[in-house]
Amino acid sequence: MPTAKAHVPTANPARLMRLLCKHWGHKFPVELDERQGAISLPMGTRRLLCTEVLTVELDGDAEQMPRFKQVVDDHLRRMAGKETLVIE
Repeated sequence: MPTAKAHVPTANPARLMRLLCKHWGHKFPVELDERQGAISLPMGTRRLLCTEVLTVELDGDAEQMPRFKQVVDDHLRRMAGKETLVIE
């Protein structure tokens, strides 16, 4: 199963992680604590780790990975509000 990883510098990584988990937690299984979270989506699993940046790791099907990345990218930017994110 392919894995994609991104480091997202943000002013408040824990806040962004909580917002994403809360958003998807209404439909999908979510695990969350102060430093990390995991969301089980139909396309695969998304793990989040908060340090000085938000690290996002995606595990999913190779065919769906491009779409999975796009969905996660869109949601990260939407949850960030006015903050401009650089997703590496």
